[in-house]
Amino acid sequence: MRSDYVFTSESVSEGHPDKVSDQISDAIVDLFLAKDPEARVACETLTTTQLVVLAGEIRCKGVYENGEWAPGALEEIEKTVRDVVKAIGYAQDGFHWETFEFINRLHGQSAHIAQGVDASGNKDEGAGDQGIMFGYASDETPDLMPATLDYSHKILQRLAEDRKSGAAPFLEPDAKSQVTLRYENERPVEAAAIVVSTQHAPDYYFHNGEGDEAKYAVLRDHVKSVIAQVLPAELLTENTVYHINPTGRFEIGGPDGDAGLTGRKIIVDTYGGASPHGGGAFSGKDPTKVDRSAAYVTRYLAKNVVAAGLARRCTIQLSYAIGVAEPLSIYVDLHGTEKNGATEAKLEKILPGLVRLTPRGIRMHLGLNKPIYGTTAAYGHFGRKPEGDLFPWERTDLGEALKAALA
Repeated sequence: MRSDYVFTSESVSEGHPDKVSDQISDAIVDLFLAKDPEARVACETLTTTQLVVLAGEIRCKGVYENGEWAPGALEEIEKTVRDVVKAIGYAQDGFHWETFEFINRLHGQSAHIAQGVDASGNKDEGAGDQGIMFGYASDETPDLMPATLDYSHKILQRLAEDRKSGAAPFLEPDAKSQVTLRYENERPVEAAAIVVSTQHAPDYYFHNGEGDEAKYAVLRDHVKSVIAQVLPAELLTENTVYHINPTGRFEIGGPDGDAGLTGRKIIVDTYGGASPHGGGAFSGKDPTKVDRSAAYVTRYLAKNVVAAGLARRCTIQLSYAIGVAEPLSIYVDLHGTEKNGATEAKLEKILPGLVRLTPRGIRMHLGLNKPIYGTTAAYGHFGRKPEGDLFPWERTDLGEALKAALA
């Protein structure tokens, strides 16, 4: 295991076209779960210039039953979509919340999928698909997340807050960030490079002698001030390299600048590349889909292992077969950082006894059958504060049970 290295993670803002798509898809999940906690949703969203398209399979009491839409359901779906785009802040000629064309191609869930997934008789609810899911935690930050990703997210969150509050009216919704840190003894010691590219109001750029240098200085200085607020002061040194809108002009952005699709930012959503990824996206899927729920429970378990002081880093993998309730395997890797009597083999035996790792067991333990997913669709699904029903997989309530099981 390397102790000295340089590592990079990126994030994208809520106005990035792929994140617009993710937020719309999760708003549809929330809409349906609010009406039917057992709703089945697999909603994909395409966004491009003045167009939003929904596609996928659904089943929801009071919304879509027996092949028919309930009265007013289609109008409510469209309003939900437009409200998401409005909240992000898109009211531009190329993508305007009020005037974009909307196409809804959602349809009923396949009966062949339903027969394998639904509980019936003595059969427990099965996994909605085969697949592998990973969870990860590291003690690099208070939120037990990789520092490179944590800082990347928080830079963009702060910029969005400043845009919406009016503190930085020259900012527009689309943005990306990237943080490169130098590590010694597995700890971040210096920010080697920080990249921020943000959409902006007209003329707030300067590149190769073109544009308004004074206006660009306002944007650049604001972005650098946000970086200084987010990163610990000791990481920002005279060696830190900043790239703020390095290509110059960035006035056309969002879905007008590049098409967006649900599920294209899965590394941003998870651990910034610091952990393996099973390949399945989260947004647009109800919690019976193990792509989502099992990824959440593996994060929950890994975070509790680290929070309990049993390791400094922890990776957990689960695998499933479609229609089968119990996971096929559980794998734990403590990366050589184990402490206080913990071992991978012991944890692989203990963890399934603390949380039943079937799709229904996960949903019941974490309380996932609720409209809680809209807030997950930008700035990461992990490393967030558990508040009320939100982000229950971020709780650290298994510590005593883990220590007792290891005693």
